[in-house]
Amino acid sequence: MKVGTGSNFLPMLAVIGSILSLTVGTSFGKQLFPLLGPGGTALSRVLLAALLLQIIWRPWQEKLSRQDKFKLLQFGLILGLMNFFFYQTIARLPLGISIAIEFTGPLTVAVMLSRRLIDFVWVGVTALGLWLLLPMGFTHGGVPSASGLDPLGLVFAFVSALLWGLYIVFGKRITHLHGGRSTTWGMTAAALTIAPLAIAESGAKLVQPQLFLPALGLAIASSAIPYSLEMYALKKLPKHTFGILLSLEPAVGALSGLFILHEVLTFNQWFGIACVMSASIGTTFAAKQDRAPLDAVAPDAL
Repeated sequence: MKVGTGSNFLPMLAVIGSILSLTVGTSFGKQLFPLLGPGGTALSRVLLAALLLQIIWRPWQEKLSRQDKFKLLQFGLILGLMNFFFYQTIARLPLGISIAIEFTGPLTVAVMLSRRLIDFVWVGVTALGLWLLLPMGFTHGGVPSASGLDPLGLVFAFVSALLWGLYIVFGKRITHLHGGRSTTWGMTAAALTIAPLAIAESGAKLVQPQLFLPALGLAIASSAIPYSLEMYALKKLPKHTFGILLSLEPAVGALSGLFILHEVLTFNQWFGIACVMSASIGTTFAAKQDRAPLDAVAPDAL
C-alpha cells in the first residue's frame, strides 16, 4: 500500500474521514437512545440522511434501468436492516466490541470467495479474537454464555455481521452507478424498510421537535458523510488498500467509545479487537495476491 501516491491520497483520506465521522457520530448518537430508543435513533439517522442526500444529489434526474432500480432496492433493504440491528447491538454492547463482531461478516465473505488456504488461518485468528471478546462462562444449568455481555446484544451483533457481509455483495453490484445518487436511493429505501420497525419500538417518542437538530447532526456525521466518502473511495482505491484502511475501524470505534461514552474494555478485549483487525488485514493481502472474485468485494462502514 503506497501511502504517498498522489492519486490515492484523497481517496485514502476519504476512508479515514469516513471512519472517524462514523464512529464519533455513532458515539454521540448513542446518547439519544434514552430519548428515541435505538430503533428510533436508527430511523432518524437514516431518514434525515436520505432527505439531505436527496437535496444534495437530486438523484431523480438520472434515469435508471429496471434492473438497476431492483439492485438499489436490494441494497437499501440490506442497508436499512444493517443500521437497525447495529443500533440494537450498541444499545447493549460496547461500541468497539460491536464493530469487531460485525467485522466477522466481511471476513466470512472474504473466506467464502477465497482460493487460498492461508485465509483459513485468518479464520482461526478471528475465532481467537471472538473468544477473547466474548469470555465464555457457564450458567447454573450448565449452559454456556458470554459472561458480562448481553445475550440479545450478541445475537443482534451477529445478525449485523451477516447483514454487513450481504451489504458488501449487494453494494458492489451498484458501483457502476453515480456514487452519491446510488447512496441516496439506498438510504431512502433503507429508511422505508426500517420505518415500521422503529415506529413499533419507539412510537410517539419519534415526534420530538426539540431533537431534530441532534438527530440531523447524527445523520450528517454517521450516515451522509461516511457513505458518500466510501462510495467515492471505492471507485478510486484498489480493493486491498480500501480493506486495510477499513480494518482500523474496530480500534477507532473502541477509542471513540472509551473517550466519549467511557466504555472501558479489558486487556483481553483489546487484544481480541487486534486479532479481528489482523485477520481483516490478512485476508485483504491474500485477496490482493489471489486476484480471485474477492477483488470485486470491498467492505463498508456501519
